[in-house]
Amino acid sequence: MQPIFASLARALRSLGQRGILWQLIWPGLAAGLLWLVVAIFSWSALVEGVVRWVEGWAWVGPWLSGSEVAGGVLLVLAKIVVFLLFVPLIYVTAAVLVAVIALPIMLERVALRDYGDLEQRRGGSNLGSAWNSALAAVLFLVCLLVSLPFWLIPGFGLVASVVLTGWLNQKAFGYDALMLHADAAELRTLRRDLRAQMLLLGGLCALLAYVPLLNIVAPAFCGLAFVHYMLEALRRERAARGVSILDPLPAPTTTTGSS
Repeated sequence: MQPIFASLARALRSLGQRGILWQLIWPGLAAGLLWLVVAIFSWSALVEGVVRWVEGWAWVGPWLSGSEVAGGVLLVLAKIVVFLLFVPLIYVTAAVLVAVIALPIMLERVALRDYGDLEQRRGGSNLGSAWNSALAAVLFLVCLLVSLPFWLIPGFGLVASVVLTGWLNQKAFGYDALMLHADAAELRTLRRDLRAQMLLLGGLCALLAYVPLLNIVAPAFCGLAFVHYMLEALRRERAARGVSILDPLPAPTTTTGSS
Protein backbone atom coordinates (compact mmCIF):
# COMPACT_ATOMS: atom_id res chain seq x y z
CA MET A 1 0.00 0.00 0.00
CA GLN A 2 2.84 2.40 0.75
CA PRO A 3 3.97 2.67 -2.91
CA ILE A 4 0.37 3.37 -3.94
CA PHE A 5 -0.07 6.20 -1.45
CA ALA A 6 3.38 7.50 -2.37
CA SER A 7 2.38 7.66 -6.04
CA LEU A 8 -0.77 9.61 -5.16
CA ALA A 9 1.28 12.05 -3.08
CA ARG A 10 3.80 12.51 -5.89
CA ALA A 11 0.96 13.11 -8.34
CA LEU A 12 -0.28 15.92 -6.09
CA ARG A 13 3.22 17.37 -5.99
CA SER A 14 3.49 17.23 -9.77
CA LEU A 15 0.52 19.57 -10.10
CA GLY A 16 2.92 22.42 -9.41
CA GLN A 17 4.84 21.74 -12.61
CA ARG A 18 4.22 24.09 -15.48
CA GLY A 19 1.47 22.96 -17.83
CA ILE A 20 0.47 19.90 -15.79
CA LEU A 21 -2.64 21.42 -14.23
CA TRP A 22 -4.17 22.28 -17.61
CA GLN A 23 -3.59 18.73 -18.87
CA LEU A 24 -5.41 17.61 -15.74
CA ILE A 25 -8.46 19.78 -16.35
CA TRP A 26 -9.29 19.87 -20.05
CA PRO A 27 -10.10 16.15 -20.68
CA GLY A 28 -12.70 16.10 -17.92
CA LEU A 29 -14.22 19.38 -19.06
CA ALA A 30 -14.45 18.22 -22.67
CA ALA A 31 -15.99 14.87 -21.74
CA GLY A 32 -18.38 16.46 -19.25
CA LEU A 33 -19.59 19.02 -21.78
CA LEU A 34 -20.11 16.34 -24.41
CA TRP A 35 -22.24 14.12 -22.18
CA LEU A 36 -24.07 17.07 -20.62
CA VAL A 37 -25.37 17.97 -24.07
CA VAL A 38 -26.35 14.33 -24.63
CA ALA A 39 -28.12 14.21 -21.25
CA ILE A 40 -30.08 17.41 -21.88
CA PHE A 41 -31.56 16.07 -25.10
CA SER A 42 -32.02 12.43 -24.03
CA TRP A 43 -32.80 12.41 -20.29
CA SER A 44 -36.57 11.92 -20.51
CA ALA A 45 -36.29 9.33 -23.27
CA LEU A 46 -33.66 7.36 -21.35
CA VAL A 47 -35.66 7.36 -18.09
CA GLU A 48 -38.83 6.33 -19.92
CA GLY A 49 -36.87 3.65 -21.75
CA VAL A 50 -35.59 2.15 -18.48
CA VAL A 51 -39.12 2.20 -17.00
CA ARG A 52 -40.65 0.52 -20.05
CA TRP A 53 -37.83 -2.01 -20.11
CA VAL A 54 -38.46 -3.05 -16.49
CA GLU A 55 -42.24 -3.05 -16.96
CA GLY A 56 -41.70 -5.48 -19.82
CA TRP A 57 -40.31 -8.10 -17.46
CA ALA A 58 -42.95 -10.83 -17.25
CA TRP A 59 -42.45 -11.49 -13.56
CA VAL A 60 -42.60 -7.88 -12.40
CA GLY A 61 -44.57 -5.94 -15.02
CA PRO A 62 -48.11 -6.78 -13.81
CA TRP A 63 -47.17 -5.97 -10.22
CA LEU A 64 -45.73 -2.58 -11.19
CA SER A 65 -48.73 -1.65 -13.31
CA GLY A 66 -51.08 -2.41 -10.44
CA SER A 67 -49.31 -0.33 -7.80
CA GLU A 68 -48.79 3.43 -7.89
CA VAL A 69 -46.23 3.22 -5.10
CA ALA A 70 -44.19 0.60 -6.94
CA GLY A 71 -44.41 2.66 -10.13
CA GLY A 72 -43.14 5.74 -8.27
CA VAL A 73 -40.24 3.80 -6.76
CA LEU A 74 -39.37 2.44 -10.19
CA LEU A 75 -39.34 5.96 -11.65
CA VAL A 76 -36.94 7.16 -8.94
CA LEU A 77 -34.68 4.14 -9.41
CA ALA A 78 -34.72 4.65 -13.18
CA LYS A 79 -33.55 8.27 -12.76
CA ILE A 80 -30.76 7.14 -10.41
CA VAL A 81 -29.67 4.46 -12.88
CA VAL A 82 -29.55 6.95 -15.77
CA PHE A 83 -27.59 9.44 -13.66
CA LEU A 84 -25.10 6.80 -12.52
CA LEU A 85 -24.75 5.63 -16.10
CA PHE A 86 -23.53 9.04 -17.24
CA VAL A 87 -20.75 9.09 -14.64
CA PRO A 88 -18.76 6.17 -16.12
CA LEU A 89 -19.53 7.38 -19.65
CA ILE A 90 -17.99 10.76 -18.85
CA TYR A 91 -15.07 9.04 -17.16
CA VAL A 92 -14.30 6.61 -20.00
CA THR A 93 -14.43 9.45 -22.53
CA ALA A 94 -12.08 11.57 -20.44
CA ALA A 95 -9.82 8.56 -19.80
CA VAL A 96 -9.39 7.95 -23.54
CA LEU A 97 -8.54 11.64 -24.07
CA VAL A 98 -6.04 11.45 -21.22
CA ALA A 99 -4.42 8.22 -22.44
CA VAL A 100 -4.07 9.34 -26.05
CA ILE A 101 -3.30 13.05 -25.67
CA ALA A 102 -2.76 14.40 -22.16
CA LEU A 103 -0.80 11.60 -20.49
CA PRO A 104 2.06 11.46 -23.02
CA ILE A 105 2.57 15.20 -22.47
CA MET A 106 2.52 14.82 -18.67
CA LEU A 107 4.74 11.74 -18.87
CA GLU A 108 7.54 13.58 -20.66
CA ARG A 109 7.48 16.51 -18.24
CA VAL A 110 7.22 14.46 -15.05
CA ALA A 111 9.80 11.90 -16.16
CA LEU A 112 12.28 14.62 -17.03
CA ARG A 113 12.17 16.02 -13.51
CA ASP A 114 11.59 12.95 -11.33
CA TYR A 115 12.87 10.00 -13.38
CA GLY A 116 15.71 11.40 -15.41
CA ASP A 117 17.88 8.50 -14.25
CA LEU A 118 15.69 5.98 -16.10
CA GLU A 119 16.83 5.10 -19.58
CA GLN A 120 14.10 5.36 -22.21
CA ARG A 121 13.89 2.01 -23.99
CA ARG A 122 10.58 2.77 -25.78
CA GLY A 123 8.90 -0.62 -25.59
CA GLY A 124 5.56 1.02 -26.40
CA SER A 125 4.34 3.56 -28.94
CA ASN A 126 1.64 6.18 -29.48
CA LEU A 127 -0.11 3.79 -31.86
CA GLY A 128 0.01 1.07 -29.23
CA SER A 129 -1.36 3.51 -26.68
CA ALA A 130 -4.29 4.45 -28.93
CA TRP A 131 -5.10 0.79 -29.64
CA ASN A 132 -4.80 -0.19 -25.98
CA SER A 133 -7.06 2.69 -24.89
CA ALA A 134 -9.66 1.96 -27.56
CA LEU A 135 -9.75 -1.73 -26.64
CA ALA A 136 -10.06 -0.88 -22.94
CA ALA A 137 -12.93 1.54 -23.64
CA VAL A 138 -14.83 -1.01 -25.76
CA LEU A 139 -14.46 -3.77 -23.15
CA PHE A 140 -15.47 -1.32 -20.43
CA LEU A 141 -18.66 -0.35 -22.28
CA VAL A 142 -19.55 -3.97 -23.04
CA CYS A 143 -19.21 -4.93 -19.37
CA LEU A 144 -21.18 -1.82 -18.39
CA LEU A 145 -24.07 -2.84 -20.66
CA VAL A 146 -24.01 -6.43 -19.40
CA SER A 147 -24.24 -5.22 -15.79
CA LEU A 148 -27.17 -2.83 -16.39
CA PRO A 149 -29.99 -5.22 -15.39
CA PHE A 150 -28.49 -5.37 -11.89
CA TRP A 151 -28.23 -1.60 -11.48
CA LEU A 152 -31.79 -1.43 -10.16
CA ILE A 153 -30.49 -3.18 -7.03
CA PRO A 154 -29.67 -0.27 -4.67
CA GLY A 155 -25.91 0.24 -4.46
CA PHE A 156 -25.01 -2.24 -7.19
CA GLY A 157 -24.62 0.42 -9.87
CA LEU A 158 -22.09 2.36 -7.79
CA VAL A 159 -20.07 -0.74 -6.92
CA ALA A 160 -20.09 -2.00 -10.52
CA SER A 161 -19.08 1.40 -11.84
CA VAL A 162 -16.14 1.73 -9.43
CA VAL A 163 -14.90 -1.82 -10.14
CA LEU A 164 -15.14 -1.38 -13.91
CA THR A 165 -13.53 2.06 -13.78
CA GLY A 166 -10.69 0.70 -11.67
CA TRP A 167 -10.12 -1.99 -14.30
CA LEU A 168 -10.22 0.64 -17.06
CA ASN A 169 -7.61 2.74 -15.24
CA GLN A 170 -5.11 -0.09 -14.89
CA LYS A 171 -5.68 -1.28 -18.45
CA ALA A 172 -5.25 2.12 -20.11
CA PHE A 173 -2.79 3.97 -17.89
CA GLY A 174 -0.51 1.06 -17.02
CA TYR A 175 0.62 0.86 -20.63
CA ASP A 176 0.98 4.61 -21.18
CA ALA A 177 3.00 5.16 -18.01
CA LEU A 178 5.68 2.69 -19.17
CA MET A 179 5.66 3.08 -22.94
CA LEU A 180 8.64 5.46 -23.12
CA HIS A 181 10.93 3.98 -20.49
CA ALA A 182 10.31 0.22 -20.40
CA ASP A 183 11.42 -2.17 -23.09
CA ALA A 184 8.87 -4.62 -24.49
CA ALA A 185 9.68 -7.33 -21.94
CA GLU A 186 9.57 -4.93 -18.99
CA LEU A 187 6.30 -3.45 -20.24
CA ARG A 188 4.71 -6.87 -20.42
CA THR A 189 6.16 -8.23 -17.18
CA LEU A 190 5.46 -5.27 -14.92
CA ARG A 191 1.86 -4.94 -16.06
CA ARG A 192 1.35 -8.65 -15.38
CA ASP A 193 3.11 -8.81 -12.02
CA LEU A 194 1.58 -5.60 -10.65
CA ARG A 195 -1.98 -6.17 -11.89
CA ALA A 196 -3.49 -6.44 -8.38
CA GLN A 197 -1.75 -3.29 -7.16
CA MET A 198 -2.72 -1.46 -10.33
CA LEU A 199 -6.36 -2.46 -9.83
CA LEU A 200 -6.24 -1.11 -6.30
CA LEU A 201 -4.72 2.19 -7.42
CA GLY A 202 -7.23 2.38 -10.26
CA GLY A 203 -10.11 1.70 -7.89
CA LEU A 204 -9.02 4.39 -5.46
CA CYS A 205 -8.84 6.87 -8.33
CA ALA A 206 -12.26 5.71 -9.59
CA LEU A 207 -13.84 6.88 -6.33
CA LEU A 208 -12.84 10.44 -7.24
CA ALA A 209 -15.26 10.28 -10.16
CA TYR A 210 -18.12 10.59 -7.66
CA VAL A 211 -16.71 13.58 -5.76
CA PRO A 212 -18.04 16.90 -7.10
CA LEU A 213 -15.34 19.11 -8.74
CA LEU A 214 -12.69 16.44 -8.22
CA ASN A 215 -14.47 14.31 -10.81
CA ILE A 216 -13.36 16.79 -13.48
CA VAL A 217 -9.70 15.98 -12.92
CA ALA A 218 -10.08 12.37 -11.74
CA PRO A 219 -9.07 10.58 -14.99
CA ALA A 220 -5.98 12.73 -15.62
CA PHE A 221 -4.94 12.66 -11.96
CA CYS A 222 -5.23 8.87 -12.07
CA GLY A 223 -3.00 8.79 -15.15
CA LEU A 224 -0.46 10.97 -13.37
CA ALA A 225 -0.50 8.68 -10.33
CA PHE A 226 0.10 5.69 -12.61
CA VAL A 227 3.11 7.46 -14.15
CA HIS A 228 4.71 7.78 -10.71
CA TYR A 229 3.72 4.28 -9.60
CA MET A 230 4.88 2.44 -12.70
CA LEU A 231 8.11 4.37 -13.24
CA GLU A 232 9.10 3.88 -9.61
CA ALA A 233 8.31 0.17 -10.00
CA LEU A 234 10.47 0.06 -13.12
CA ARG A 235 13.31 1.74 -11.22
CA ARG A 236 13.07 -0.85 -8.42
CA GLU A 237 12.86 -3.73 -10.89
CA ARG A 238 16.01 -2.67 -12.74
CA ALA A 239 17.86 -2.18 -9.46
CA ALA A 240 16.81 -5.65 -8.29
CA ARG A 241 18.20 -7.15 -11.50
CA GLY A 242 21.49 -5.39 -10.86
CA VAL A 243 21.14 -3.33 -14.03
CA SER A 244 22.59 0.16 -13.88
CA ILE A 245 19.58 2.36 -14.55
CA LEU A 246 21.29 4.45 -17.18
CA ASP A 247 23.12 1.54 -18.81
CA PRO A 248 22.01 0.78 -22.34
CA LEU A 249 20.77 -2.66 -23.21
CA PRO A 250 23.67 -5.10 -23.49
CA ALA A 251 24.86 -5.60 -27.08
CA PRO A 252 24.38 -9.09 -28.45
CA THR A 253 27.50 -11.20 -28.27
CA THR A 254 29.03 -12.47 -31.46
CA THR A 255 31.31 -15.41 -31.97
CA THR A 256 34.29 -14.92 -34.22
CA GLY A 257 35.34 -18.07 -35.97
CA SER A 258 39.02 -18.89 -36.32
CA SER A 259 40.53 -18.92 -39.81
